[in-house]
Amino acid sequence: MKKAIISIGVISDTHGLLRTEAVAALAGSELIIHAGDVGDPDILETLETIAPVHVVRGNVDREPWTQRFPMTDLIEAGSCSIYVVHDLYTMDIDPSAAHVDMVIFGHSHQPSIEQQHGIWLLNPGSAGPRRFDYPVSVAKVEVQGDQLHAEIVKLAV
Repeated sequence: MKKAIISIGVISDTHGLLRTEAVAALAGSELIIHAGDVGDPDILETLETIAPVHVVRGNVDREPWTQRFPMTDLIEAGSCSIYVVHDLYTMDIDPSAAHVDMVIFGHSHQPSIEQQHGIWLLNPGSAGPRRFDYPVSVAKVEVQGDQLHAEIVKLAV
């Protein structure tokens, strides 16, 4: 029997701007992860209309409404463990020792997917205001059992 695929949308660094292109790219997700620097609570309300949202606080999330969000989160999806933090350099665990399969982070606004020591590192980039010449992007992750597949989705804005 083939295991079900869990579709996860990943977004970060919206900084108060949720583009319609980002909403469209995340449509169909069963879960959404926001890796911080939200900027406006309406963004999370809109994302909640698509799927349940897990969010961590970013370095600019200092308003009182953001204080309910953790600095890090550990999410179980299928047989995979996903650790979420805004700034990779503030990570408070050893992902290998914690048996984490993927680390999702934001902060740099630079989209990237790489594997280090058997652990996937995913930065969806920034879906909010463009910074420098970086693309505006989100990411999609598919989990099937203990297998992960991730891709960056560049938004045409």
